Amino acid sequence: MNLKVLLPFQIFAEKIGVSRIVAETREGSFGLLPHRLDCVAALTPGILIYETESEGEVCLAVDEGVLVKTGPDVLVSVRRALGGTDLGQLRDLVEKEFLTLDAREQRVRSVMTKLETGFLRRFATLQHG
Repeated sequence: MNLKVLLPFQIFAEKIGVSRIVAETREGSFGLLPHRLDCVAALTPGILIYETESEGEVCLAVDEGVLVKTGPDVLVSVRRALGGTDLGQLRDLVEKEFLTLDAREQRVRSVMTKLETGFLRRFATLQHG
């Protein structure tokens, strides 16, 4: 298989001759072998594993995104990705970097929620008035 890991503004990894891929979704981990049927999967923050003959098993920490397999090509599009050799260290990075929203993101979400609530109240008032 051919694996391409895409970030919003760059290609993080591009590998050929990939013999297997393991990714994480909300339903759990699943594996891809070269002759698997085409598929699409929503990825959750976690560890993506791929294996090639030259590199062996490689682990990447990936943020949420999508995986698309079409024929021999597998595209993984995620917000962020990090490589490393120590699986425990990668798992810690996923928990720290990807699963925790920074303070700015939390503030933006709070403001958006207030704006949406205000809009819905005004809309309801217009319909009843």
